[in-house]
Amino acid sequence: MAQAMRITPTLQQSNESPFLRRFGFALAHGDVFTKLSFFIWGLGYIGHGQLIKALLVTFVQGLGLYYLATAGIANLMKFGTLGTVKMEMVFNPVTLRNEVNQYDNSFAILLLSVIALVIIAALLAGSAGVVLSNFQLQQIRAAGKKTNTFAQDLQSYVNEKFYITLLTLPVLGVVVFTIVPLFILIAVAFTNYDHQHMPPNELFQWVGLANFFALFGGGQSLSLTFGYAFGKILVWTLVWAFFATITTFFGGVLLAMLINDKRTRFPRLWRTLFMVTIAVPQFVTLLLVRNFFSDNGIFNTMMANIGVTDLLHNLGLLSPNLDHIPFLTQAGLAKVMIILINIWVGVPYQMLIATGVLMNIPSDMLEASRIDGATGWQQFVHIKLPYLLSVQGPALVTDFVRNINNFNVIYLLTQDVFVTTDQAMASSSAKEVDLLVTWLFRLTQEQYNYKMAAVIGIIVFLVCSLFTIVCFRFINRKEATFS
Repeated sequence: MAQAMRITPTLQQSNESPFLRRFGFALAHGDVFTKLSFFIWGLGYIGHGQLIKALLVTFVQGLGLYYLATAGIANLMKFGTLGTVKMEMVFNPVTLRNEVNQYDNSFAILLLSVIALVIIAALLAGSAGVVLSNFQLQQIRAAGKKTNTFAQDLQSYVNEKFYITLLTLPVLGVVVFTIVPLFILIAVAFTNYDHQHMPPNELFQWVGLANFFALFGGGQSLSLTFGYAFGKILVWTLVWAFFATITTFFGGVLLAMLINDKRTRFPRLWRTLFMVTIAVPQFVTLLLVRNFFSDNGIFNTMMANIGVTDLLHNLGLLSPNLDHIPFLTQAGLAKVMIILINIWVGVPYQMLIATGVLMNIPSDMLEASRIDGATGWQQFVHIKLPYLLSVQGPALVTDFVRNINNFNVIYLLTQDVFVTTDQAMASSSAKEVDLLVTWLFRLTQEQYNYKMAAVIGIIVFLVCSLFTIVCFRFINRKEATFS
């Protein structure tokens, strides 16, 4: 008991310390079973009378060690070179036939190595957690108290630790479907993985920062074209994301205010009509609009019939060689049309959100401002808009990031319609109307240039992360100021 009293105060201080410090304290002051549990998870629980838990954690540790023994370590040993033996046919003197040799698959080595590294990190974290758990059991036993049975532990994960139960599957999903692919994407960016180095027929190797130098114009002709295309596409991506976010937000707010105005008749009818555009699948709407504004589409036919096309010719605004208005085939006009079409697609959704927010503005606040002589514009600027921004600020940040990665609108409106005339862009498989995400798609699906696609993917991630961090820090600072 005296020993327990000596250790307990230090342990209470330790519980407020960082995880690694608590782990070091537990490993240093734990008994032999606590120390052994770092290497074999089940030994600590056996020593502290937790047999069922010992079997479960040993099984989990065994699965990780089994993977490392059968595939992980072998591939990690090749991780530095990503393989050295190419696939080829060799003569087998036993069967007297040409057979495929035991070749290396660079992508399999990369994938299995990343999985092995994640498992090693998980095993180390698990070992530290097991040591802490066993140290707590040691403290309970030293204090003369009974430890929980396995049934009581299960019951705790339904009651006070229920949050752990709920988070288990999402965390595993994030690790499997987000963290591992992200690590692979980052690793591919430092290789020469492209159509000339396609496993299993060919190997690819590490090339360091060469792909990043190529993207930013490293000096070679191919690097210069990639750097040129990257600069133009990055600027257009940011411009598109800004206008797509702002136009749909303010368009939705103004539409919500118009429909909810007391002087507007049949508000439910108008709200329902705009909600129908949300119910229709977006790709259907975009493909129809693309056909409407194509060179031979119905809109160009209407413009020609009413004389608008001839008027543009006479004013010198349309090339004499064109008998149509290039809504989606001329770079500048196509970008304007994409933003305008996106307003039609995005405003109804923003209208519904703005309607819900506007309905929550205290009516007495609006009435008081009206009595004080505030005009409708003053109410909007000083009351409604600040309230909307305070509620929808985080949503606007996510909308901006979503628009940076808005694949559907750009691809469906321009695919098989827009053809670039810029040879520098074409040599990099890019178009003036591409976003970074659509350019990435073309590089992977049309050119199999996975190395440059991975670099662009990292750039997109960095841009979105930087913007999100800065904006949320600004929003939190504003909220702290108002509070």
